[in-house]
Amino acid sequence: MSISPLLSSPLGFGTAPLGNMFRDIPDAEASATVRAAWDQGIRYFDSAPFYGAGLAEIRLGEVLADHPREDFVLSTKVGRVICDEIEDPYDRQLGEKGGLFQHGRPNRMVNDYTADATMRSIEDSLERLKTDRLDIVWVHDIAQDFYGDEWLQQYESARTGAFRVLTRLREEGVIKAWGLGVNRVEPLEITLDLDEPQPDAFLLAGRYTLLDHERALQRLMPTAQKRGVDIVIGGPYSSGILAGGSHFEYQQAPTAIVEKVRRMTTLAEQYGISIKAAALQFALAHPATAAVIPGATRPSRITEDIAAVSETVPQRFWEDLREQELIAPNAPLPR
Repeated sequence: MSISPLLSSPLGFGTAPLGNMFRDIPDAEASATVRAAWDQGIRYFDSAPFYGAGLAEIRLGEVLADHPREDFVLSTKVGRVICDEIEDPYDRQLGEKGGLFQHGRPNRMVNDYTADATMRSIEDSLERLKTDRLDIVWVHDIAQDFYGDEWLQQYESARTGAFRVLTRLREEGVIKAWGLGVNRVEPLEITLDLDEPQPDAFLLAGRYTLLDHERALQRLMPTAQKRGVDIVIGGPYSSGILAGGSHFEYQQAPTAIVEKVRRMTTLAEQYGISIKAAALQFALAHPATAAVIPGATRPSRITEDIAAVSETVPQRFWEDLREQELIAPNAPLPR
């Protein structure tokens, strides 16, 4: 099934920042942010065990427990499993994301896409989220090191493990949909080529943004649209650089990216619009996109995101972006 019917709005809330991504966030601030999202009408929330080794799920669950379960859509992830050990909590197998959550819980994380690990991960997430069911489950960061030696083995483990378990849970009505949640295009393209099992949707982080979308446009987005596989866009601000931050791809942004953002921001200012509006509306303009899920750690950011989705952006702004070669010539433009 498509996940679009599950979503009451194209704007959701990504909770990675609630796992103390980049900084130590007070519990009260995190809770206030989730409450602000709820109070302003957001009803789709996405989390993952990886976000602070369960911290984001715990914080999200504390707030959502006060609301009827049928009133919101909830997704989390499997494949990156929380261990009880606290020695060497952020080992290098987590790649470029290894140091993201140094302020999160100290538990060690491991990659495990087997059937047993998938079921354990779901059970543990349900406990942390204080709920009895999940709507969508994403297979997290599969084949992250796509060009490394172990990616094929990891993908095969997921195909025969997590994919089959989630397909069975969907068929049994335990979950409503499943898919992959990654920040690379290649695993999604490979999965679309499978005869079975077939996912309902993908969560693509950072690969369909103002700053990085050319590869996704080549095959992934048109093929997903043709096959009715919805795309949820995560990381629409490219790790924060498009929202006034300094990070791109989980690191300090390089000079070329800083300069590109400066040019985009200058152009936005000329038209009297926010760069956030440009970022969110660009991601939502593709017909394959079902939702966009920016993250936040302050209530004021939620207000900004909601305003950005509905902000009026002149058509000439998008045309200028294209003419200045700041976006791909074949990228769908908002209308």
